[in-house]
Amino acid sequence: MDRLEAFRSLAAEASRGELTFPTNLDATLKLQRALDDPDCDTDTAARLVQAEPLLAARAVAIANSAAYNRSGNEVTNVRAAIQRVGFRTLNALVAAVIVRQLDSKITQPQLRAMADQLWRHSTHVAALAQVIARRVTNTDPETALFAGIVHEVGSFYVLSRAEEFPGLLDGEPEEWIEFGETAIGRGVLAKLGVPATVMEAIEAMWHGMRALPPESLGDILLLANDLAQVSSPLHVRPGATSIQTASTIDFVIGAGSLQSILDESAEEVRSLASALL
Repeated sequence: MDRLEAFRSLAAEASRGELTFPTNLDATLKLQRALDDPDCDTDTAARLVQAEPLLAARAVAIANSAAYNRSGNEVTNVRAAIQRVGFRTLNALVAAVIVRQLDSKITQPQLRAMADQLWRHSTHVAALAQVIARRVTNTDPETALFAGIVHEVGSFYVLSRAEEFPGLLDGEPEEWIEFGETAIGRGVLAKLGVPATVMEAIEAMWHGMRALPPESLGDILLLANDLAQVSSPLHVRPGATSIQTASTIDFVIGAGSLQSILDESAEEVRSLASALL
């Protein structure tokens, strides 16, 4: 099977909902559903999160990041962290754990390196999206954070299956974008129950529709993707740079500019991205 046939095969499986997930993902999906229950209160959420050490650590780290700890008072337990960041941010953190579990079975060093780069890219996009949503638009920043975390989930899924299809990722990035990204991404996002609003924003990102200054969640994702310091390994070849970088994208918002906002928010972006890693 050549690589284009492999992409088509994976896309067909995804469209039918026939996805191969790691076994440990089921427990996290159950946790996600439990946290989504309207009757889930802070104490219940804290007990559930404490049962997942990685999620518990990230919750406390996010709560103490510059984006959420403007008072400088650190929290030292999960319950206090949830009270500070809220349930929507907590859902974004659960999504982060789910995305990382997708690549947990990768053993080949090259694929492992690609997965690590893809996650660094995702964390930068998520952190930038949160700041841009809060500082530039009226879009909910926690939804933007969530969208940034899951926007490459289809790519993670392909990396998790790549060992089954030798040479799958050896060709041009354009072939992945044309034959795999949209179809496989839709299937994985649907299987994970990603909200329609976020799916629509990711669709807009795939199709390259953007307004500047950003008006929609899709605009925010595209801008954050262009500004991210780490590129997706499935979109850009090693050593390549984005066509549009932080030095070439700028616009005026009120009395300031995008670049001034990014400069002012640099520590927030850095600490938020670091807490997600």
